Amino acid sequence: MRFLHLILLLLFCPVALFWPVAGAAQDRYASIIVDADTLDILHARQIDAPRFPASLTKIMTLHVAFDAVERGEIALDTPVTITTHAAATPPVKMGLKAGRTVALNTLIQAVAVRSANDAAAAIAEGVAGSEAAFVARMNETAARLGMRGTVFRNPHGLPNPEQRSTARDIAKLAQATLSRFPQHYHYFGQESFSGKRNTNALLRSRADVDGFKTGFTRASGYNLVISAVRDERRLIAVVMGGASSASRNSHMSDLVDRGFAVMGQLDRPDLAGAPARALDAAPRMIAARAETTSLGETAPWALQIDGFESSAEAAILADTLVRNAGSGTVGARSRERDGRTVHSVRVEALDQATARTLCARHGEMLRITPRRCKVLSVAEPG
Repeated sequence: MRFLHLILLLLFCPVALFWPVAGAAQDRYASIIVDADTLDILHARQIDAPRFPASLTKIMTLHVAFDAVERGEIALDTPVTITTHAAATPPVKMGLKAGRTVALNTLIQAVAVRSANDAAAAIAEGVAGSEAAFVARMNETAARLGMRGTVFRNPHGLPNPEQRSTARDIAKLAQATLSRFPQHYHYFGQESFSGKRNTNALLRSRADVDGFKTGFTRASGYNLVISAVRDERRLIAVVMGGASSASRNSHMSDLVDRGFAVMGQLDRPDLAGAPARALDAAPRMIAARAETTSLGETAPWALQIDGFESSAEAAILADTLVRNAGSGTVGARSRERDGRTVHSVRVEALDQATARTLCARHGEMLRITPRRCKVLSVAEPG
């Protein structure tokens, strides 16, 4: 009888059974920093790898809604009738009741600030008449924006194995939304809605961050897009696949500082000819010149700490060490061990003394139990 139950479960619930496993096995991390004005990429890691966008999907939902408002198809004060489908959309929810009407403006705030899934479904039906018609608009818009690695299947980002995007595409979407709809960008920076705070904690912890969106599902990990302004320069940064909301936020904060530092170096007259690449260009990254020695040669030492389960965790911890050192670059290292992939924290382009100091103090800096840390010449494979 138990065997029969298992067969029936496999036949009728394949997605429920295997979706979390597939998501857990996927290498989820990706990140990018873009100069919002020039579209030059300042930092990139796995930016074209397919990822689950989770609630970053809602940036496109609001982009399409803003487009409909500007075209005169619907107004911000238009009452939207809540359908049974929208009201039944799983949490996070605004708590919408079927048959009631809610102004589009209120639904937009619920989506931008609190990431309400029922509000996103209601917007889709209010703008396009049905969720399916709205999703078609989302995909048409993605194609128009050059989001070549993106497919949308719903307007809220709840798990769907076919819904995917990339860090590069999400950066394109954020930049397009900001540049085309500056009159509506304030929604993404609104600090609270209906007495509850914005899910983007960096709006409160950093004065230079003024907007954009969080996301999370078990399959995607912790995602975040932010836009920040410093000295009249704006950047957009994307992190996908964070191990926790706290580590994602810490990593994002490091990326923002790194992005502005690179911008500052590119503004120097002696670096006026520094190479750049646009958001659509082939992979080649603008690199901070702090990664070289005083002789202009790459520092020849690296450190490596082995044994981490997640590439996202390893990348975040390596970035923390780079921030503490004030120099170095994040490397990448993974290997198969006993049938599973094990990732390493690796920091390169260091002088030997700095590498030894970081190894000796890594437990304190990373707030983890100290592990075996190797100091390597860059000629050594690790």
